[in-house]
Amino acid sequence: MGNKLKVGLAGFGLSGSVFHAPFLHFLEEFELTKILSSKKEKIAQAYPQAQVVGSFEDLLSDDIDLVVITTPNHLHFEQAALALKSGKHVLVEKPLTPTVEQAKELIKLAEESGLVLSVFHNRRYDGDFLTVKRIIEEKTIGEVLYLESHFDRFRPTIGQRNWREEKNTQAGGVLFDLGPHL
Repeated sequence: MGNKLKVGLAGFGLSGSVFHAPFLHFLEEFELTKILSSKKEKIAQAYPQAQVVGSFEDLLSDDIDLVVITTPNHLHFEQAALALKSGKHVLVEKPLTPTVEQAKELIKLAEESGLVLSVFHNRRYDGDFLTVKRIIEEKTIGEVLYLESHFDRFRPTIGQRNWREEKNTQAGGVLFDLGPHL
């Protein structure tokens, strides 16, 4: 293949380390060049070719084509806007932003810059979702008037164990974490 897209990955928590980095490393179209994280040893073992950087601004160097944002939700808008203003294509982990207004602002900025802005929403490509979509489109069971969908997640208590469950942060809590999937 021709030129690879050079990728800067912002964040190496669950999403960055499990969902994004392995695919970016495996797929020939991409070159995982930089990772914003404090987990230098872990990254050095898994992705020795990637430079670990300590700030989002350091991720936005001239050699980066695409920025993948997997940081806590409340940082998505600011980081995506900065990346777009720096001339980078952007993929943001869901939710795109805490507010509709911020999302519209990012979309406008991407369109004006001729850059790609997308939300990583992997579930829409999973077999169960694709099967439901196909059944509805083919009218296999007739016209669907109502669909109820849910996720079961065993948590005996909801606690402040991580930012995804914090209620007092902008774009925090289980609704912002799991809600976009539904």
